[in-house]
Amino acid sequence: MKAVRYHGDGTLLLEDIADPRPGPEDVLLAPEAVGVCGTDTHIVSGHFVSRPPVVLGHEIAARVLAVGERVDGLDVGQLITVEPHLYCGRCTPCQTGRQHLCPDRQAPGVHLNGGMAERLVVPATLAYPVPDGVPAEHAAMTEPIACCVHGMDRLAPSSGLPLAVFGAGPAGAIMIALAKLAGAYPVVAFDPQETRRDLARRMGADVVLDPRQDVTHEVASATGGDGFAAVIDAVGSARVLEQAVSMSARGGRILVFGVSDPAERADLSPNDIYQRELTILGTALNPYTHRRAVSLLQRLPLHELRTRSFGLDGVPDALEAQRGGVADKIFIRPQPTEAPA
Repeated sequence: MKAVRYHGDGTLLLEDIADPRPGPEDVLLAPEAVGVCGTDTHIVSGHFVSRPPVVLGHEIAARVLAVGERVDGLDVGQLITVEPHLYCGRCTPCQTGRQHLCPDRQAPGVHLNGGMAERLVVPATLAYPVPDGVPAEHAAMTEPIACCVHGMDRLAPSSGLPLAVFGAGPAGAIMIALAKLAGAYPVVAFDPQETRRDLARRMGADVVLDPRQDVTHEVASATGGDGFAAVIDAVGSARVLEQAVSMSARGGRILVFGVSDPAERADLSPNDIYQRELTILGTALNPYTHRRAVSLLQRLPLHELRTRSFGLDGVPDALEAQRGGVADKIFIRPQPTEAPA
């Protein structure tokens, strides 16, 4: 089969490799749509630790081709989404209900072969059926939605209070939609790119601002002069974290969702955090939220995402398109298409 593998040192190759074989508790899949994530570009640039050689792709929607003899509840031909994490089960986080913090976790597309291939095998426990009628591209969004759901669980925004989202890329756009479902008001989005500000509007943001401008008046108007009760950093930036603290209301809660450069450092005042009783929260992965994300696929305005797709031979171009923001969301379509007659 054909697969796109990362070999380390920025080397990405389309190769012919052996077809994977499912065991008795596995499912054999044909990936139909694989979302290109910032993590994929970070892996190839060397800023995110992986285990090469490895097939990339962890935002996966696929058709079931075969099921192991001990697998129940999954049928051949069914469209599923993959929850891309395996945990050791032995460490303290695993044995205290916090598996997503497992230091030895393994992820398809990072440590194990992922979805940018014509075939993929995963344990059946990682395969979640999606409702009939859900397009493969929407199903492939389940993993980022699940991460956003966990982040919203951590933030626990209050209905009727103002919430800010910094960064209106795919994750920030999902956060905007989830904040609207949670009843936050107004939801204010910040992004320097006009295309992403447009996406924020389409996903339901009440106010959309360019953070490069002086937005003091607009923020005061949106928050009644109190600041934001909740702020989401969907960028991953020390500067954004500093802005989030400065714009927070007394008792405000700040969620650090975006993945930042490990070398970045923010200039924060511990006294300010103490005096205003601010809460700064981290969030990682999607513990026990993948099933909930599946249930949201038809409730979120995913049809508003303007997408672009590439075949396996176009993965380098897809990564460049993801970096350049040429579409709201980039996908890989691993299955070969027949040439026209």
